[in-house]
Amino acid sequence: MYQSRQDNLIGIYEKALPAAMSWQDKLSEARSLHFDFVELSIDESDARLERLDWSDKDIYALRHMCEDKHIPLHSMCLSAHRKYPFGSTNPLIREQAQQIMSKAIILAYKLGIRVIQLAGYDVYYETGNQITHDNFIKGMQWAAKQAEHAGMMLAVEIMDTPYLNALSKFEILKREIVSPYFMAYPDVGNITGWNYDTCTELILSRDHIVQLHLKDTYKVKTDYAGQFRDLVIGEGDVNFPEIFQTLRRINYTAPMVIEMWAKDQHWKQHIITAQKKLRETSQAAGFELFNYLS
Repeated sequence: MYQSRQDNLIGIYEKALPAAMSWQDKLSEARSLHFDFVELSIDESDARLERLDWSDKDIYALRHMCEDKHIPLHSMCLSAHRKYPFGSTNPLIREQAQQIMSKAIILAYKLGIRVIQLAGYDVYYETGNQITHDNFIKGMQWAAKQAEHAGMMLAVEIMDTPYLNALSKFEILKREIVSPYFMAYPDVGNITGWNYDTCTELILSRDHIVQLHLKDTYKVKTDYAGQFRDLVIGEGDVNFPEIFQTLRRINYTAPMVIEMWAKDQHWKQHIITAQKKLRETSQAAGFELFNYLS
């Protein structure tokens, strides 16, 4: 399915496609929209957590379907740790976090997935403190070793909460997890939304970025909490022209994923609108995405 090429691979987040759609239709739609791959979602819902217990028959049936459709599952968004975080003060929850991580690595390996995106939360539904932070560090050190065994890349997402909302914070975290299989997965929307200089952040972590989310957001203000999801690319505050100029400057060649959500019947048009906006702004910056679109 992969052929040597000079431009970046561009994937679509699974949740940008309707949840009720079959895998066959999801893959067909992603292919018809000219994406190179789909990013699988394993979130905290029971339905998606059940994917971690798929039988080999189901796993390889999906993998063969990807081969037939010529569109792989290249990455996994593993956000289930929001509900079962490594930083929890409850040891039973931390044990569940480990079980989820172990199963996710096995599932990813069998599906041919190369990158597992981890949620950069020490805790989400609890109050964070030094203990939850220390627990998170220990959990990431353990997870990195499990990934090393499988040769699976773990990449921590730069998040929509203050705990890990900048690549500069990731660089501090990276010092504690010394592994070539533990890297960064920036979301340019989240970084922008928290009013960081997104371009400076990308330059800072240029050697640790293995994949990147393209998403639009509204910035946090004194009297406004910002908006970190459900925007169509082009509607928000993310300065895509400057970001693409920076990506060209640092010679970024790794894959990228459009992160959107199918919230209504216009989901397909929203994706097309986002593609056109990214094509226009990237070409102006000399980076060029979707240059095969009319």
